[in-house]
Amino acid sequence: MVHRHAVTGRRVALTALGALAATGIPAVAAEPAPAAGPVPPAAQTLGAARPSAPMLRALERDLGLTPAQASRRLINEAEAGARAGRLRNALGDRFAGAWLRGTTSQELLVATTDAADVPAIRAQGATAAVVRKTLRDLRAAQRKLDAAAARVATRETPLWYVDIPANRVVVEATSKASAAAFVQAAALDGESVSVRVTANRPRLMEDITGGDAYYIDGAARCSVGFSVTKGEREGFASAGHCGKRGARTTGHNQADQGTFQASVFPGVDMSWVAVVDPWETTPNVKGEGGRTVGIAGSVQALVGAAVCRSGSTTGWHCGTIEQHDTSVSYAEGRVDGLTRTTVCAEPGDSGGPYVSGVQAQGVTSGGSGDCTTGGMTLYQPINPLLSEFGLTLRTTGTETSAPQGDAAETWAAGRVYEAGAVVTHAGVRYQCLQSHQAQGPWAPADTPALWQRV
Repeated sequence: MVHRHAVTGRRVALTALGALAATGIPAVAAEPAPAAGPVPPAAQTLGAARPSAPMLRALERDLGLTPAQASRRLINEAEAGARAGRLRNALGDRFAGAWLRGTTSQELLVATTDAADVPAIRAQGATAAVVRKTLRDLRAAQRKLDAAAARVATRETPLWYVDIPANRVVVEATSKASAAAFVQAAALDGESVSVRVTANRPRLMEDITGGDAYYIDGAARCSVGFSVTKGEREGFASAGHCGKRGARTTGHNQADQGTFQASVFPGVDMSWVAVVDPWETTPNVKGEGGRTVGIAGSVQALVGAAVCRSGSTTGWHCGTIEQHDTSVSYAEGRVDGLTRTTVCAEPGDSGGPYVSGVQAQGVTSGGSGDCTTGGMTLYQPINPLLSEFGLTLRTTGTETSAPQGDAAETWAAGRVYEAGAVVTHAGVRYQCLQSHQAQGPWAPADTPALWQRV
């Protein structure tokens, strides 16, 4: 391949843990240090200890932080994700979610349905919340709403999601009557679902205007997400609503760029484009002022974590993650499994990347509001996209091809692992702490931020 152009996020040119308290929860076995030396802390593994200048500046601007506060927040969030993962595994079915609270001093909260777990949670430096419903209960209620949405109209109830801090499932609707009808169709009641009345209706973030982006069949404009590979092929991930399989794309200079290899929308909002010569992919996204942010992996961030987005209309903006597992009813169809954020976006930003620290999070799907008055956005998480299409995220570290076929219990670089998954590596069993696509250097014994020995 002749390399003259590169893919960026906007254009093709991209702790140590102490023993658990004795409250009935099994103690967490300490990770053995590899022969080469002590295992790295979570912030080092996930790249949070080496934040880019564009990331820090955007956090300062959008979250009102000083440079020191922004740096400290990224490190705290990386460490909190690892601690939350360990507690998730220890609590098992009693686990009711974890989230971060605060702007300058991030507090990790972990919820359980059993008050006997409180000492163990506090022993890990987290604040305990005792609630009524487990995370499994909340997700079961959401699935009932998802099923009802396939039977009844949801135009007046465009958004529903699990609100972990509130320990509730929430339906956003244009009126109480429409929400009540939707909840009744799902065979749920007021004890299971909260209703929020709002006039806002999420829309897809696409447009038919010029700009530094990629164009679909010479007309619609979207934003490049993350660079990916599949075997020997290079390309980028984006939103499914941007183009159908077989649609042709052109780049910022209107040169022939590539073809949609796969696209799914609605249901989910994911696609990937394979690029042609002379386009080349890079492990970067475009940050503030045209500077790039390198991508080191795809470890899923907690609710409450800071996240930044790049798009061809509005550029680089930051905010926080509000909810995972959000369902939305667009005018074009329902999409499940999205993540909701406080980041602003506008038409044309669709498909663009969301980044937490240097970890890829997802690609822009839709939202409401704009970057003048503010708003909210939804993104398609990147790990399900990589898994669905058998793609490997391009990163700044060592890369390997994504394994194909049925998942095996033996750990393999390139495979997407969900929190709670159990693997073996070098004859030892490990349980996944945070959802991510495994990178070559991230063997379980070397990454206690991602894996716990069991």
